Amino acid sequence: MSVWGKLAGAAAGLAVGGPIGALVGGVAGHYVIDRDGEQEAGGGQDQVAFTVGVIALGAKMAKADGVVTMDEVNAFKEVFKVPDGEMKNVARVFNLAKQEVSGYEAYADQLAGMFKGNRKLLEDVLDGLFHIAKADDEFDPSEEQFLAQVAKRFGFTDTEFGYIKARHVVASKRNPYEVLEVEPSISNDDLKGQYRKLISENHPDKLIARGVPEEFIAIATDKVAAINEAYQQIAKERGL
Repeated sequence: MSVWGKLAGAAAGLAVGGPIGALVGGVAGHYVIDRDGEQEAGGGQDQVAFTVGVIALGAKMAKADGVVTMDEVNAFKEVFKVPDGEMKNVARVFNLAKQEVSGYEAYADQLAGMFKGNRKLLEDVLDGLFHIAKADDEFDPSEEQFLAQVAKRFGFTDTEFGYIKARHVVASKRNPYEVLEVEPSISNDDLKGQYRKLISENHPDKLIARGVPEEFIAIATDKVAAINEAYQQIAKERGL
């Protein structure tokens, strides 16, 4: 079942709670919930929380630059391959979050709590938000500030946030060592080991296993491409 179908049974089958649970309840009532959907939804709490969390924080980020349009929803559709038939539900979650008086902090803190033992999934959330932020080919300083604050609430250091951001800047401006999360002084053997580790961690199967829905695999595809490009650049410079 797709993650959009899992949303249908979320209100009845998952104990999400908090501001994310409120958004799930707000949208789930618009679905026709079948019994199969309820049964399968029980195993998808992380996927539902991830999906709604990314949309909700994306909505809050859209307000960061003071201008909110449907462009952000359309960007979400393009980046995450939302079926046309589900766009109205994505837009509903987006608009509910946009109108909700709670700040982004409530959503970020809830995700941080839910995924406390799944730090890579929190990194995936940030990658998803970066995808939305750069979908219009503009990365506003207010968006970067917003993402930095979310990262801090997720427990990432400034250095770790810098590594995540490095994968999303224009390719010609990337620092390949930051993309690979290493220092330029790293040995060739350790560099190769780090490269293999990052490729393994970001394989689509690994993302799905830790709670990223299949619909969001664009996150892995772009990240792996950036990692490969960074390694190839360094390898060429070092004659590996």
